[in-house]
Amino acid sequence: MQSRRGVLWLLGTAKLSLNTYRNLSTSKHVILDNLNHNQVLVQGNGSSRMAILNRPSALNALNTNMAATLHKLYRSWEDNPDIGFVMLKGSGRAFAAGGDIVALYHLMNKGNMELCKEFFRAAYSFMYLIGTYLKPHVALLNGITMGGGAGISIPGTFRVATDKTIFATPEVHIGFHPDAAASFYLSHLPGQLGEYLALTGEKLKGVEMVTCGIATHYSSSARLPLIEEQLGKLVTDDPSVIETTLEQYGELVHPDSSSVLQRVDILDKCFCHDTVEEIVDAMENVASETNDPWCISTLKKLKEASPLSLKVALRSIREGRLQTLDQCLLREYRMTLQAVHRQISGDFCEGVRARVVDKDFAPKWNPPTLEKVSQDMVDQYFSRLSETEPDLELPTKSREAFL
Repeated sequence: MQSRRGVLWLLGTAKLSLNTYRNLSTSKHVILDNLNHNQVLVQGNGSSRMAILNRPSALNALNTNMAATLHKLYRSWEDNPDIGFVMLKGSGRAFAAGGDIVALYHLMNKGNMELCKEFFRAAYSFMYLIGTYLKPHVALLNGITMGGGAGISIPGTFRVATDKTIFATPEVHIGFHPDAAASFYLSHLPGQLGEYLALTGEKLKGVEMVTCGIATHYSSSARLPLIEEQLGKLVTDDPSVIETTLEQYGELVHPDSSSVLQRVDILDKCFCHDTVEEIVDAMENVASETNDPWCISTLKKLKEASPLSLKVALRSIREGRLQTLDQCLLREYRMTLQAVHRQISGDFCEGVRARVVDKDFAPKWNPPTLEKVSQDMVDQYFSRLSETEPDLELPTKSREAFL
């Protein structure tokens, strides 16, 4: 699965169809986006553009301005017939560690729900644009790629992982739910791997990402400059030409014996159950029978997470298997509003406080145990905040092109 062409995430089976005979210019130039103190930079030549996430001190965590800026840039590039394809990377040691949850934490505590909503609307809309983009998209995931960072890359055509890439969806450990399209792409992973990643927040390395299909290609970080150079020379909008370049300078790799991908039998056996309680029981049984450190570690992660988040995450992944990208993002937006408004539980604020702000790593979850999480609470998490609350509005231009 190391060289498979990225799918169009909205329709699953639809292939990207692009005009390979456009008259593409090869004039070189560099563009700097001066909005937001250069938090998004742009480089490129006449036939491609490279957007660079530029908040290295914050591990390129996304904020509203960055998401809105990226959306504006990508729209203009999609409409420009001289641009054949688009690339995205991060500066420093991260691609993007997710959304700026510390900023969200302070907004929630100040009661500024509108700015919270504005962030999620901007971020989710851009993720949808990536998933329905009419031109090839190459994300260079050289470094930490979590949460929202995964959401702005995995729905695209190509994702290049490296030896420095670390992927995770750790939201259950901050009292949230795997969002940013996670309920879509995790639910399409082999077997029960999606449930495992969603409920444990466990990390995957670049080799594991390309093996299971989260990434499409792998390269050592030392070779990335060469790949960027070669991609920059291309004058094309043909995905197969780009894929050939990625394959030519990429590497074939296999996960080692310590990888979770070598334990798929146990993983599928334990995480296939209908409820979180049954999953935990299954892991406890295997851990007691084998005394396997991996099983013990997995069980520990399950017990450290927010009980409400665990039940919500499991249902979200299961529903995602039957939904399109836009349906997943719409549902996730409704779930997110429930989390930030704290009418059901304040776990999101408490999780961010404990793990990121105060860093005492002792969150007080409410409810504190799985047994105290009622079905009504879970159902409410999936409902609209109110009948008058506007839903997420996703752009329709890209989708209409394929209907």
